Formats: sequence, C-alpha cells, structure tokens
Amino acid sequence: MNAADGRDAGLDDVLARPLLETLWQRRTHRVSRGASVPAGSMSYRSPHSPEPLSELEEALLIAVTGCTGLTMPDRPFEDPRDGSPIMAKPNLTMAGRTAGSPDNAQGTHFFLVNDTGTYYLRKLPPAPQEPFTEAALLARAREAKVRVLDHRLDVPKRDFPAYLDSNRFLSNLPGTTVLFPVVDLSHQYINALMYLLTQPDGARPTLVDDRNFYRPAGVKKWVRNGFLNADLKLPLGALGPMRTQIEADLLLQNLMLTAEAMGLGAWIHASINPQIALGDPKFSRAYGRMLGFTFVTPRWRLADVWRWHVPLPKYAALRSHPVGLTSPEGEPLIAAACPPAHKSMSDAVDSVIASKFGTGGIYTDKDVFTRIYKEDYEQRYLAEASEYEERVVDCARDICAYVLRTHRRFPAHTDAIHVPGVWLQAHHVEREYYERFFVHGLTATHRRHAEVWH
Repeated sequence: MNAADGRDAGLDDVLARPLLETLWQRRTHRVSRGASVPAGSMSYRSPHSPEPLSELEEALLIAVTGCTGLTMPDRPFEDPRDGSPIMAKPNLTMAGRTAGSPDNAQGTHFFLVNDTGTYYLRKLPPAPQEPFTEAALLARAREAKVRVLDHRLDVPKRDFPAYLDSNRFLSNLPGTTVLFPVVDLSHQYINALMYLLTQPDGARPTLVDDRNFYRPAGVKKWVRNGFLNADLKLPLGALGPMRTQIEADLLLQNLMLTAEAMGLGAWIHASINPQIALGDPKFSRAYGRMLGFTFVTPRWRLADVWRWHVPLPKYAALRSHPVGLTSPEGEPLIAAACPPAHKSMSDAVDSVIASKFGTGGIYTDKDVFTRIYKEDYEQRYLAEASEYEERVVDCARDICAYVLRTHRRFPAHTDAIHVPGVWLQAHHVEREYYERFFVHGLTATHRRHAEVWH
C-alpha cells in the first residue's frame, strides 16, 4: 500500500503501464493457475492449486465495466442548411462508461462468476473523483455485486450444446473469474426508432415488415398524411439490434486490456450457450433455470408458419426470448421495455419518454448538466436543444404496437435482451506452462505480478 495516496502497489503499477505497450503485448493466455492441458507430447499437469483473484483485482475489473463520469452533449442543435431545429437530446443516459454506446444507451449488464458464486453487477452512479484507491474500488465493487446464485454458473456435463470444443477444458475453472455481458436492446430500440423518425420531411422512411410480406408496419396513417415517405421503405429486419450490441464487445476489449496491464491471464471466448445460461425454456428441462431470466413465449398462430417457420404449436418455444431478471430477494434487476414489465407497448414507449423528459428524467435533472457545462451553458442547452415532437412519439407508439400485435413479442426481429455469447475470463497464469513451451509466453508484467500485487 502506498500510504501517501491510499493506493496499492499493484494499482500504482497498472496506472503506470503505457497503453501502447499493453496493446502491443496483448495476447490470450488461456491456461490458469492450477489447470492442466492434455495435448499429446505437450501435455502439462499443474503442480499448483487454483489461485483465485484477490478482491482488489476483481474490484478493478468491475470498475472497468461501470460508470466513469458524465458524457458531453457536443452536437449541433440546428440544420446548417436552413437553421431549422434538429433533435439534439437522443441520449438514454448521460452516464459515461469506458466504452461508447449508440445514443449512450448503455444497455449492457454484466454478471461476475467466481468460486464464491454468481453475481449481477448493479449499475452505480458516476465514480468518485479519485476512483483508483483500494478503498474506493473495494467499496464500489461490494455495492455493485448482487448474488444471484450461490455457486458458479455451470452445467454438470460440459458437452455441446452447453460448451463448445476445447473451451470446455479451460473455461470457467476453479480459481478463475468470469465476466459475462447481456444487453438490454429494448429501450434503445424504442429510442432509436424515435430518433429515426426525427429526420427532415421526405427523409423519414416508411417502416415495412419483412416478416409479413413487406406490409406497412402500423404506419398507413403516417404515410397517408405525408409524415413518412412512401417511396423510402425500411424493413424492420434491417434495423436489427440498433447497433446496441456493440457496447458489450467494446467493454470486453477494455476488460481484456486491463487484465493484460495487471499481468493477469485473460481470454475472450464462447461461453456457455447463451440460451442455456439464461434459462431458456427450450433447455431448462435439461439444464435447470440457470440465471433464471423471465422469458416470453408467444402463443403460436398459423401465420407463424410462414413468418417465422414455426410449423406447429409444440415448437412455439423457438420464439422465446428473455425480457427480465429478478434477484432471489425479488428485486427487479433487468426489465425490458415491453410486456410483462409494461401493460402495452404504448406504455413502454411512454416509459422511455418519461425516463428522458418526465419528472426526474435525464433531461429534467439540471444538476447533472450543471456538472457537465461551464457557466450558464447548461441552461442554454436544456432550453434550446429540441426534444421529440408529438408526431414522432405517436408514430413510434403505432409501430411498436403493431410489432407486438402482429408477432406477439417485442421486438420481433431481434431479442429484447441480447446475449453476445462470449465472456471474459481473468485468472492468474500458470507461469511454468508458458515458460516451458513458448518463446514469448509471458511479459515482464506477468512474471512480476505476484510480487507487485500479492
């Protein structure tokens, strides 16, 4: 511990590590302390016991997934061609993170798995001004962790479809720490849909349903009244996950680089089958509830045969998707912007609007913008930057209601909660294995990790 500033020697070391050096030396190290590798003449059996990460090591990784401050609304308010106002309040949150996000949706949630259990990492307010002290990191990590299982998230038999190929022999072993992202797409799906509808006259597309013969997706009225351009068609399927899934990939890369800078082994790889991990009803009979997410299974209808290629009612679970998670104590941890969390899609759209512009909403919290802007620019931004006009909100309600009415789930063309299917494993490396077999198996940081951190 550095008594002068309250920092641990390991923290001092990682803060001094040059970024480019970390990037240049970044390599995957799959073999954790205590693991064995059956590999023919290169087989290796560890003489060591597994060595879990310390609480501080895990706390730094948790910090990298969390909120780091506030973002800046550095965008134009007016169309430079004619001075007309343009929508300049697209964000779903003003909380900054170590990775970017479309409209700062920040829909990515993380789970942490270690020898003591499986935890949901609660999203906390912005970090304090001095986040890199042992006390601050440990306090925030403890506050973030919500235990959802008293054991490692795992399955009894590590075969397909639960695990894939060689990953099953080195992934999620005792002593390792796993960080596993899931992304709530639903709020940004609604928000981005409204943002799309703020385009200038003639540039607002007509949404059509590529799973329903490319018919208008609840927007006939808006085509007739000229709000949408009938000649500019956009299939719902082309919207996909609204790019929101990219958040998780960027955050995983930041975790990988942080673990590398700490001298830990790190490995981004295909994890337990996402549907199995979340508790999809298609797999729950064989594997149990796992994380215990709430799933919606749309009631089968004849049209599902050609819309979704679901031939019979007994296969209805093919269209199940996760919509929420509740803690063992009953606390809602993740709730998608769709039923059952909302009675209707109109209510779901209203909830997104309220979270932005209602009482206590993002754009009504003057204190947040006072911390972002200097002088009186906070007042100017909030007064001058445009919001969604009523036609935009009403049109979005109609599209969202159409999706739920037609396909019995929202969204229909992507899941409400997306699971990338990859996770990051961090661990202490099996040094002897890398020293024996590889020319550049370890960096100097790996070799002195124990000395610096422990």
